[in-house]
Amino acid sequence: MKRKDFIQLTFSALSMATLSSFKKITDEFETTGQKMPVLFVGHGNPMNAIEENEFSKTWGEIGKTLPVPKAILCVSAHWQTKGTKVTAMERPKTIHDFYGFPQELFNKQYPAPGSPSFAKETQQLVKKSSVELDYEWGLDHGCWSVLTRLFPSAEIPVYQLSLDYTQPPEYHYNLAKELAELRKKEVLIIGSGNIVHNLGMMQWSDT
Repeated sequence: MKRKDFIQLTFSALSMATLSSFKKITDEFETTGQKMPVLFVGHGNPMNAIEENEFSKTWGEIGKTLPVPKAILCVSAHWQTKGTKVTAMERPKTIHDFYGFPQELFNKQYPAPGSPSFAKETQQLVKKSSVELDYEWGLDHGCWSVLTRLFPSAEIPVYQLSLDYTQPPEYHYNLAKELAELRKKEVLIIGSGNIVHNLGMMQWSDT
């Protein structure tokens, strides 16, 4: 079996398992009032935002299985700051934080509203560290390239949480435990990133 065929077969199998799992979680949420699910996504190539492929198709299918949240908190690997920050503007801009891609991708917008109220609630929720409200960032491609497939209407309020590059993994783990309370408030938490990120080494012909 060729590497390309193996990758596609593996991805298809994982996609079906993921969709089945999310449908089960969604059904339980609707019938028992349990916590909103958490989604971890490898957003991969920014072109997934405008191309039709197995990745973008699966994100769209996952979006159909999710309960509609009051807001979305996205933690993107592309927003790293000194200290923990959370966006608190009413209208976050779409950030095109990449280069060397077609103009069509730079023209792509995700005009979702922000959530100043949930941003402040998130700030107050965290007790073991301080969270700063941010009015400068927006939605980077680690966030909007996935959301444009999950929730294409861009009607659900979205805000982002940064990764503190001065802190170890344990800090972020403990922060996540505090943020888990947001799930009870119907906030969908999305972690978006990849273990490796070297587009220059990517063998496009084999994927």
